[in-house]
Amino acid sequence: MLGRFFERHPFWSVVIALIAALLLWAIFAPWSAGVEEVLGRKRIFLNALFSGITLGALYFLVASGFTLIFGLMRNVNLAHGSLYLIGGYLGFEVSEATGWWLIAFPVVFVVVAAIGIVLQWAVFRRMEGEELRQTLVTIGLSIVLADIMLWIWGGQSYTVLTPDWLAGPAELPFITGVDRQGEYTYLRFPLVRIAILVAAIVLGIAMWLTLNRTRIGMIIRAGVDDREMLAASGVRIQVVFVGVFAFGAGLAGIAGIVGGTFQSLSPGEDIRFLLASLVVVIVGGMGSIPGAALGAVIIGLAEQLGSVYAPTYSVVLTFLIMALVLAFRPQGLFGRSR
Repeated sequence: MLGRFFERHPFWSVVIALIAALLLWAIFAPWSAGVEEVLGRKRIFLNALFSGITLGALYFLVASGFTLIFGLMRNVNLAHGSLYLIGGYLGFEVSEATGWWLIAFPVVFVVVAAIGIVLQWAVFRRMEGEELRQTLVTIGLSIVLADIMLWIWGGQSYTVLTPDWLAGPAELPFITGVDRQGEYTYLRFPLVRIAILVAAIVLGIAMWLTLNRTRIGMIIRAGVDDREMLAASGVRIQVVFVGVFAFGAGLAGIAGIVGGTFQSLSPGEDIRFLLASLVVVIVGGMGSIPGAALGAVIIGLAEQLGSVYAPTYSVVLTFLIMALVLAFRPQGLFGRSR
């Protein structure tokens, strides 16, 4: 895919290579006093950069489930942000009750996936191909779920406690400056965010391989392109789609635990992550796992770097990126034109 892109777009390939080389220099090389006077301290830049990448990993966990449901199945689920927040609250309760952070992940995945199955059978199965009805119904569901969560957990913020083995910072091999003794100092970054980033990368690769290298992935893609022909061949396409919907919903629940671990859980986070998922899917391309990953990293970096270097315009920056993508590549960076 990347090879074809470089062959078809030599100019943009050169631009991307120059940007990548400049970024690698900014990350690994020590900054001179003149560079720090223009760009600020390198430690601030690196913290914003890696915070943006790890925020992108969180956005990917939410948007990957959304792109499966919206991009592949054409189900407009605007209650996806509510599934994120439900997963976060349930993860908080499970980790508080058991004292085990990891046990919350399978429990929340199963519970939120079950909610996804109910949504698929009770709502989307009856409204196939009716995007406007799906939009209106799921907006109503998100409002009802938000009020239920407000009634149960109140309006205060919750944070899922980081386990002891992931607490504290890790030293990364990235130079941030020189101390008084003339020795290099290195970036220290929260270990839990590094673990979440690695987990998101592994999950993304596994999802891509499943969709593109396995029989179940072939069935899903065939069902999206021509479900009548696939059903005529004997495949129970509704069962396959229920499984995909449940998996996407479960991913949103897991993302809620992750978000509650290095950020917080509070009313309104469902809307924030629904909007982030929409922007990521539009930028990356509907139904594309690599597109969701790239879009999530772009939006995460735009938010974090924008809040440091252009705080006045940081809110507008993500929507400006989305507008540019829609103007020049409406199907998204990795999307297919239909």
